[in-house]
Amino acid sequence: MRVGSTAPPSIAAFLNYCRAEKGLAHNSITAYRRDLIDFSHFIEVSGTAEGDAVRPYLDHLYAAGLSSRTIARRLTSLRNYFAFQLREGAIGSDPTLLIPLPKQWSQLPKYLNLEEIDRIAETPAETATGLRNRAMIELLFATGLRVSELCQVESADLDQEAGIIRVVGKGGKHRLVPVGKQALAAVSEYLESGRAQLLKARSSRFLFITARGGPLTRQAFWHLLKLCGKKAGVFRDLSPHVLRHSFATHLLEGGADLRSLQTMLGHSDISTTQIYTHVARSRLRQTIEQHHPRA
Repeated sequence: MRVGSTAPPSIAAFLNYCRAEKGLAHNSITAYRRDLIDFSHFIEVSGTAEGDAVRPYLDHLYAAGLSSRTIARRLTSLRNYFAFQLREGAIGSDPTLLIPLPKQWSQLPKYLNLEEIDRIAETPAETATGLRNRAMIELLFATGLRVSELCQVESADLDQEAGIIRVVGKGGKHRLVPVGKQALAAVSEYLESGRAQLLKARSSRFLFITARGGPLTRQAFWHLLKLCGKKAGVFRDLSPHVLRHSFATHLLEGGADLRSLQTMLGHSDISTTQIYTHVARSRLRQTIEQHHPRA
């Protein structure tokens, strides 16, 4: 069964549970579906029973040269799937219970310095799409939103007077994030001189729209961000997540506390936020090594 094919009933039931009861985001459900249908395809080809197929499947992934991070994600998908099956009484034991996650080397997130961010944000913005792009980049760096959250922001979500944006994050959780004056100014300029040109007398509840009036997709924003980076001479694997990491890193270096950063990023677990303390320590060490006479 190929990745794009229909999910078997047990997988479909799990995905419905994730959607209806856990309230997971569309992207999370899509990832679960992709991983589990790939596992189902392996079972179909190998002729192995589902409960006995986990270890051979992981061996198959290692043999295919997949990274430990990818294999860990696939195993996490299987763990959640079999935990659901066990809870529903469909199986008597969880075949993933004693299988450890692959060891992953902790990789510090990439981020941009302020000069690079300024160069990207200051790329020419004479057109309606240029104004939109600049407003999105400024808002992303000012708030640290996920790209999926940024693309789904509605006009009513931004309170310009209060300088606050309401965000719907993973699992449908709502949070309020402050927005700085520079980002608000870029959004105001886009609203005054760009958005109406894109709408062409149509209506849309979304703040950032395409020429057709619909919301910009995360893939489209990823592409336009790379183009802006290219024009600005910034080529460091530029992605929306790099701007999110930049927001978090600069806030922490400026003295923000970890709990506040966790709230603004929408992390459910503070251990996810703590990676930025490693970034700050790494930068401090680099500064000492470069400038201290006895480093």
